[in-house]
Amino acid sequence: MMTDLSSWTPRPTPTNAEMAGRHAAIVPFDRAAHEGGLWTAFGEEKTNDLIHHFGWPRMERAADLGAVIEELNTHGGFVTCVFTQPETGVVMGMASYMRIDEKNGVCEVGAVAHGTPMARSPAATEVHYLMARRVFDELGYRRYEWKLNNPNQPSHRAARRLGFTFEGVFRQHEVKPYGNRDTAWYSMLDREWPVAKEAMERWLDPANFNADGGQKRRLEQIRSDIHARQA
Repeated sequence: MMTDLSSWTPRPTPTNAEMAGRHAAIVPFDRAAHEGGLWTAFGEEKTNDLIHHFGWPRMERAADLGAVIEELNTHGGFVTCVFTQPETGVVMGMASYMRIDEKNGVCEVGAVAHGTPMARSPAATEVHYLMARRVFDELGYRRYEWKLNNPNQPSHRAARRLGFTFEGVFRQHEVKPYGNRDTAWYSMLDREWPVAKEAMERWLDPANFNADGGQKRRLEQIRSDIHARQA
């Protein structure tokens, strides 16, 4: 069945205005406020290992990281969201809306970096729930993308876990400082978002966690059950 787009209008540009969650808060990137915190959260010199797949230049200090992010936000079309702890404001990580196409209602979440304070925690799921909710529910986008350097297996796993669909690999897509980049493409569509949203909300529910903080049910299991219920 064809989608009726006769009343379609371009969408507003996603912003990094504050978003509040139980486990994380999202705030707009501010170089003076955040470059040191991001550098620390990423392990200082280990930042280069964490962001290797971005293809950014090698960094020696927090100011190098801040300068790159600032340049990408000023001239590269990035809208960087910084993830912080709600109670303390401690910086935990970041991701950016990028490759924004308002005319067609498409944008990408990229340059995703979860620091030590949020790695493999509920915050790591909640921030992507909040960012996707803005794109789909607040702004009415049709397509949300996640792209990655194909050898980056943790990013593959993260995209699949959150409910993005693998679409294929653009071979020899770019030349990066580390060499060739084969880019894997994932997407989530507006019609797929309701299931992904419900699954993330049910996974994030405190009732889904044991007293020691362990999850009772995996996000993929919850999403599979929702699909089965709707079949």
